[in-house]
Amino acid sequence: MTRRLTVAQALVTFLAHQYTERDGRRQRLIDACWGIFGHGNVAGIGQALLESEGALPYLQGRNEQAMVHAAVGYARQRDRLAAHAVTTSIGPGATNLVTGAALATVNRLPVLLLPGDTFATRPADPVLQQLEPPGAGDVSVNDCLRPVSRYFDRITRPEALIPAALQAMRVLADPAETGAVTLALPQDVQTEAYDWPEEFFADRVWHVRRPAPDPAATADAAAAVRDARRPLIVAGGGVHHSEAEDALRALAEATGIPVASTQAGKGALRHDHPADVGGIGHTGTAVADELARTADVVIGVGTRYSDFTTASATLFAPGVRFVNLNITSFDAHKLAALPLVADARAGLQALTEGLAGYRIPASYESEYAAGKAAWEAEVERAFAVDDPGARPSQAQVLGALDAVVGDDDVIINAAGSLPGDLHKLWRARSRRQYHLEYGYSCMGYEIPAAIGVRLAAPDRPVWALVGDGTYLMMPTELVTAVQEGVAIKVVLIQNHGYASIGGLSEAVGGERFGTAYRYRAPDGTYSGDPLPVDLAANAASLGMDVLRARTAGELRTALAKARAADRPTCVYVETETADSVSGAPPAQAWWDVPVAETATRPAAVRARRDYERHAAARRRYLGT
Repeated sequence: MTRRLTVAQALVTFLAHQYTERDGRRQRLIDACWGIFGHGNVAGIGQALLESEGALPYLQGRNEQAMVHAAVGYARQRDRLAAHAVTTSIGPGATNLVTGAALATVNRLPVLLLPGDTFATRPADPVLQQLEPPGAGDVSVNDCLRPVSRYFDRITRPEALIPAALQAMRVLADPAETGAVTLALPQDVQTEAYDWPEEFFADRVWHVRRPAPDPAATADAAAAVRDARRPLIVAGGGVHHSEAEDALRALAEATGIPVASTQAGKGALRHDHPADVGGIGHTGTAVADELARTADVVIGVGTRYSDFTTASATLFAPGVRFVNLNITSFDAHKLAALPLVADARAGLQALTEGLAGYRIPASYESEYAAGKAAWEAEVERAFAVDDPGARPSQAQVLGALDAVVGDDDVIINAAGSLPGDLHKLWRARSRRQYHLEYGYSCMGYEIPAAIGVRLAAPDRPVWALVGDGTYLMMPTELVTAVQEGVAIKVVLIQNHGYASIGGLSEAVGGERFGTAYRYRAPDGTYSGDPLPVDLAANAASLGMDVLRARTAGELRTALAKARAADRPTCVYVETETADSVSGAPPAQAWWDVPVAETATRPAAVRARRDYERHAAARRRYLGT
């Protein structure tokens, strides 16, 4: 039996019949398709989505990169078990996907990209928006997506879709392989008809495995921990993706081992669990970083060990032993670790069994309990408001939000100075409350990701926290939220510039050059008055309900009103300017940003001396 359909119609029909299954729970793998149409996909994928009559729901976006961000937010909220597709035209529509694809792949999150491509049959050469490199006739702009995709194929013949589509689903559903998957679709091939075998359209279930660790490797890891006096767990995003929070809590409670978290792993334990010591690394807490400096065994669970986590290879002590539990061999072997290549939940359960009867010294538990209490006092200090009638600091904005949200709220952020403050200060109450995209730290992620998260969890209040720099990068999907009735809440913080990079610039001798949103001064620098932009008015013009909070007192009232709102709502608050952000404790560990080796300006000379002092502490972890 065969069915005659176009390539695009066949692909849409195929996607509507793909499922994942884990722990006996089955769900659609591709739940919807975002799309912006142009000549490269309107008559192919566009027509097929229309003809499917909702079998694969369609979502309209305004920016191709933002559509990928929304899809990534959706996939993360759904624990990588469900994803969205994104279709674009050829040319700029396709190249706009690249940043989003890199973000998805860096963060190990599934998204299916379906960019249009130039004609496979080349009836006219070049066609509109064709790159036309003179040395390669088979290259198009879609080849930009190759290095940022976990799987890439160009469908130049109808029958080639069958193996390519199956490979695409395999990668999307594989927890060790997942990321951006690209099927480039020449615009003529999309509309070409073919007789497809009916079996291609049968329901297909992709089992999401939970591989257990090798028993010998588990025994070696348990032995290393048993020999430790000061072990430390570093919880990464893999804990959440595997739904391993209960297994992590069981291990921590059985052994007393403290748990620090990366940006992706925060919330693996509730903030008030005795073993939770907060964020680790450059943006970590004082207690977690001090424990890291004195740990003799570090147990990494589902972490990539980015430079922020390791403080650019200066945080952990020489001679420390690493035990890495990760579903990917690549990550499990980092830092010359004892590798446990396994699902996070299965691995934690096996390690807990292997550590039966083991517990850290009582003095160590008392030490980190005291450090945790001291840091909580720092959080209270940063959140405290002495004058409700004054303009709030950024930390006080987070304190006001902390007082308003409940366990079900989701907080989304990605870039700027907010990630550092959040990692140090936020009190995560549930496993998916803290949603920081810090693998790629992409400005503009927050608003579209909030839409994706809200679509995945329609009953949870979802907050996008954005500074003015991030907002100006990509506010376009506010229109999508309004159109679709997706009641996200946006906290828009106006501080007139790039606060994070301004602070970094000052630290590395850059003197905040080019980081403020101000008029150009007579000396040629951007040091004049702040620009008279009204971002609240801009958000309102895009259809948002906007609440202006002029003081710390008004802010909490506005946040409570936004939380109760049933339509897209923005809370606008002006804090200190970008060159005076304060309130949060300073960095507790170093981050390696090279400084000019030769300079004449005193600030750069001083910064270089500091850099060389810190860089001398870098080390290689080579195991024993």
